[in-house]
Amino acid sequence: MSEDASDGAGVIECTDIAVVGAGAAGLFAAIHAGRSGARVVALDGARTLGAKILVAGGGRCNVTHHAVDEKAYAGSSSNAIKNVLRRFGVADTVRFFEELGVTFKQEETGKLFPTTDDARTVLHALLAAARDAHVSIRHPHRVTAIEAVGDRGFLVHGDWGTLSARKLVLATGGKALPKSGSDGAGYEFARALGHTVTDHVFPALVPLILPGTHPLRALSGLTLPATLTLRSSSGKVLKEFTNSLLCTHFGLSGPCALDMSRYWRAQILDDHGAGLFANFIIGPKEETREEAIDAKCLTSRAANPLAFLRECGLPERLARALCEIAALDSATPLRQLTREQRKALARAACALPLEVEGDRGFTYAEVTMGGVPLSELRLETMESRVTPNLFMAGEIIDVDGRIGGFNFQWAWASGYLAGTAAAKTS
Repeated sequence: MSEDASDGAGVIECTDIAVVGAGAAGLFAAIHAGRSGARVVALDGARTLGAKILVAGGGRCNVTHHAVDEKAYAGSSSNAIKNVLRRFGVADTVRFFEELGVTFKQEETGKLFPTTDDARTVLHALLAAARDAHVSIRHPHRVTAIEAVGDRGFLVHGDWGTLSARKLVLATGGKALPKSGSDGAGYEFARALGHTVTDHVFPALVPLILPGTHPLRALSGLTLPATLTLRSSSGKVLKEFTNSLLCTHFGLSGPCALDMSRYWRAQILDDHGAGLFANFIIGPKEETREEAIDAKCLTSRAANPLAFLRECGLPERLARALCEIAALDSATPLRQLTREQRKALARAACALPLEVEGDRGFTYAEVTMGGVPLSELRLETMESRVTPNLFMAGEIIDVDGRIGGFNFQWAWASGYLAGTAAAKTS
């Protein structure tokens, strides 16, 4: 059947495996199930398949990262995530795509991109592999309800009709980038089939919003390396990232802010006194603490605070903003600064409190924080511990990774396990 085949409303078609969602995880599950000889129908509500693949990595699609381990993920337990990842690793991913003619290049960040620098290369390869595996992809075929019917499997309903399947793979995604079709409907399907969803489902890998009058918002377009540190209300360091930070008209973006966003959100849910701090002076930790910067200020020959911050490697626009934050005249002779003024300057440069008001929401998020707990699935197969013959893969599960290809690797690994396992007993 063609990718847009329709069987007409009210007609019940039978298949071995239904895959709900034809994004990265769903396509991978469908391909591996089809390669095992099962009859597979993949359903997706989007008019254009693979929207998240096409926008990933600025349209280049960072398919994976050269070094992937459980430390790059959050949500479910690290050991459980590790058990899934080790069953289909980076080498397996590279081998899979290379067999389809997609070769990769590794960038300094460790991200692996197709040598074409075109995400369509990845999507077209996946769709071709699905066709070769005799997978019938139906879109736009939005699923509106799913029923478990005992030994007969599942009934999948939509305005297009009803599909009967002996096995079901839920790969609907979460709620991030809803225009791609990820609107959270998968969570309701999971609940209807006996599963739970975490109490909190929030955007992750999402830009952060600063107060409207914050000086950093006036630096829109400025990109620089920085360290963001999340501290508990007691001052304990909880998470820290050093990477590129982008100042925007609404607040902060770039890899550093995106990686930190889910940890900031998770912490403030339980600890309203938690705080996020920025350090704009990159170097060994012992040389970039407030005390070290204060001492450096005392010995510097710079003429004024602005020149001192420029001496520390900061762009002039940022240096002026930090002087404003420290309530200093940037032209004041450096040697005339009081101890308190020096400390205020050092604090602004390397321990700046960021009064984050929120994030830009699912519309701008790359992934979802929360979902179906991984503990409710069998790690070796991704099969439900609650409902037999139900499998899950990808973002619907409570696992989210850092920026840089980690979430795609989760999609490939969980999709592979779900698809191969579903086909073995179909």
